[in-house]
Amino acid sequence: MNALTVAGLTKTYPSFTLDRVSFTLERGRIMGLIGKNGAGKSTTLKSILNLVSPDGGRIELLGMPFPAQETACKQKTGVVLGGIDFFQHKRLEAITAVTRRFYREWDQGAYERYLREFGLDTRKRVSELSAGMRVKYLIALALSHGAELFLFDEPTSGLDPVSRDELLELFRALAADGSRSILFSTHITSDLERCADSITYIKDGKVLACAEKEAFLRSFQHLRAPEDTAPLTLEDIMIRTERRTLHV
Repeated sequence: MNALTVAGLTKTYPSFTLDRVSFTLERGRIMGLIGKNGAGKSTTLKSILNLVSPDGGRIELLGMPFPAQETACKQKTGVVLGGIDFFQHKRLEAITAVTRRFYREWDQGAYERYLREFGLDTRKRVSELSAGMRVKYLIALALSHGAELFLFDEPTSGLDPVSRDELLELFRALAADGSRSILFSTHITSDLERCADSITYIKDGKVLACAEKEAFLRSFQHLRAPEDTAPLTLEDIMIRTERRTLHV
């Protein structure tokens, strides 16, 4: 059983169309979602979760049809989409008290373990946290209710290099036992080179490429210039692909 199946996902806005996006995330795997700002990454994630209503397509989470079994799917899905933009003056402990009521398998022990690991003080108010600490808090919530699929939008944004390294190690550990899977979008492509198993590249609302990481990297090496002495990185690939479009 796949962790996530997206087939023909479509969402149309007046000035943008998410056009028949399709990919599959296997259990126990980490997939990176890349693309420049406005390419459709966040729209894809929000459409998967029915936070925006797709116009077409089929979605399965952990073998369950979505949104037909939305409640059951979301019980098993950990989500971090951006920072905390609400309840700025609430203490973390108050937000957690509300959040935990939504999950049947809330694990207080796991939650407290991640608080310690991330150095979070739940007596603090949201407004007192840095951007990186807000992300860590959201990730602690996502990891504390028995989720098997994690959808993260820019999870390492705002984190210092040490915190980023610790988070990537955590991602690898989560997927290592084969029961949990991660899909995350990021602009820090070096993070994906360290921990992703596969890459999906969205450009102008369409999937430009989707493959195992090594196969993905090989498929773009034709963009190398004669003076290049090393294989192209994910960042090189994105920059050269987007620049080629601009120059056409």
